[in-house]
Amino acid sequence: MGGSSPPTSFPASSSSSSSSCCSRFLSSALRSKRLVTPAEKTARDNSGRGLSRRLGVFDLILLGIGASIGAGIFVVTGTVAHDAGPGVTISFILAGASCVINALCYAELASRFPAVVGGAYLYAYTAFNELTAFLVFSQLMLDYHIGAASIARSLANYIVTFLEIFPVLKDNIPKWIGHGANFGDVLSINVLAPVLLMLLTLVLCLGVKESSAVNSFMTVTKITIVIIVIFAGAFEVDVSNWSPFAPNGVRSIFTGATVVFFAYVGFDAVANSAEESKKPQRDLPIGIIGSLLVCIALYIGVCLVITGMVPYNLLGEDAPLADAFKSKGLKFVSILISIGAIAGLTTALLVGLYVQSRLYLGLGRDGLLPSIFAKVHPKRHTPIHSQLWVGCIASILAGLFNVHMLSHILSVGTLTGYSVVSACVVVLRWKDKTNGLVSSSARREGLICLIAVAVCGFAAGLLFRYEASIIFVILAIVVGVGASLALLFRQNTCHNMWKTSDFTSRRVRHGFMRRRLSTEVYADSPGFSCPGVPLVPNVCIFFNMFLFGQLHHEAWVRFVIVSIIMVGVYAIYGQYHADPSAEDNAIYHEAPAE
Repeated sequence: MGGSSPPTSFPASSSSSSSSCCSRFLSSALRSKRLVTPAEKTARDNSGRGLSRRLGVFDLILLGIGASIGAGIFVVTGTVAHDAGPGVTISFILAGASCVINALCYAELASRFPAVVGGAYLYAYTAFNELTAFLVFSQLMLDYHIGAASIARSLANYIVTFLEIFPVLKDNIPKWIGHGANFGDVLSINVLAPVLLMLLTLVLCLGVKESSAVNSFMTVTKITIVIIVIFAGAFEVDVSNWSPFAPNGVRSIFTGATVVFFAYVGFDAVANSAEESKKPQRDLPIGIIGSLLVCIALYIGVCLVITGMVPYNLLGEDAPLADAFKSKGLKFVSILISIGAIAGLTTALLVGLYVQSRLYLGLGRDGLLPSIFAKVHPKRHTPIHSQLWVGCIASILAGLFNVHMLSHILSVGTLTGYSVVSACVVVLRWKDKTNGLVSSSARREGLICLIAVAVCGFAAGLLFRYEASIIFVILAIVVGVGASLALLFRQNTCHNMWKTSDFTSRRVRHGFMRRRLSTEVYADSPGFSCPGVPLVPNVCIFFNMFLFGQLHHEAWVRFVIVSIIMVGVYAIYGQYHADPSAEDNAIYHEAPAE
């Protein structure tokens, strides 16, 4: 034994292999898509390849409204009014204002990127890196899957309730068909919900023209009904019901804003329809912002009417609009409301399924998912495989599970995605400077500032949620503002040092060059430009993270667990198959001819 040598070769080999794997993982994870030039963007937009371009600006506005106006206007208004009172109107205004700022960020990116699918995933892939984009996709997709299942069950419930208006069907429809037959806390059988999902999936598979026609018809129907409801209810308003306006204080109004924020979610669906827009650079910003403004106006009108018709503490929570009109003896209006609710939920479900399939299509093209998701039908010009996949997943969830149990873990992906999109606006302004206006060190410091804003927003949300002293909330806000100002002025200082290295004049260094820098580093991008960059995107990030802090703790656990799982999926599959330059050569892969 004295002549034997220690077995050092195997550990050294194992250590080398482990180091090689980590190096490959990091190299792959940090890859990003190339930011195309305006000329390349124009060439791609006019290439004639990809999905069929059939959506005009009116279609896009209706698409955004269809995605947003659903359960929020028919259910959430009454729930929040119980706490905020008539001040629920201010809650909707505050949430709408926040969404407008988010929409400005989406509008800039939608107008400056080539007209291809991807949305938040594509923006993150270009501004940050491959792994960040994959995690954004996974968090968004879980929200979409659970949300689609929940909407489908609500739609099935509304349809059965509407059918039970007829005496021959009243109390004769089994619960397992539409209302749901519960077996324990998790299992809940519902037959109608998956049937509705598959029917809408088939409509989407037929083509964007057909699905857009269905969405337009249903959206116009529900908008018409909501307007009728507002005008009919206006004659029954008793202004004394608006006093006290905020019975539970200002805090309840802000808390209400965090709840109703999700009633506006859906305008990002317009950004995901870029490849099917006729004139994406002009129409996408109009569609995003226009649809949101219409939704804000409708929500405000409904809130004022129902809180004026009935004292806020007497409003029903399941169907507040219908209950308010029944209490005034206007049963025919309550029937219209049921029809509007069915139309609203149908369009929200239709657009939700549409967005999911386009996101899967984008990842299939880039190789982060199997290539079958990238196939587009040669005649229908729709991603049938992706569409069927999302329809099946949502159908299984809706048909077998009590999705209300999963509602506590919703909205994580949406808030995360909105925050990343806002950060993308700032980062892409840096990346757009090909002449070295922003140094690599300034970029790193800028990212630290963006992260600081997000952390401050989350901290402020937690402090507000657990009713900490207002001083601590203000302190978090002040630190966030400081990080935002540092993001602006530190970039300016770095640019001044670089730009004035050949000049010795103090006047030039601190005067003219400093003013010029602000217009160069954060100069307007081609197409639509979000105003006030980087301050406006920072406001988005702060408020989104503030809302993140209001979520149930189970949602935070879900965020961590899903992120860990998807990092594993990326390590096993994504890093070996992804190709950031895939769309430089081919816009899409057609399905085999039939």
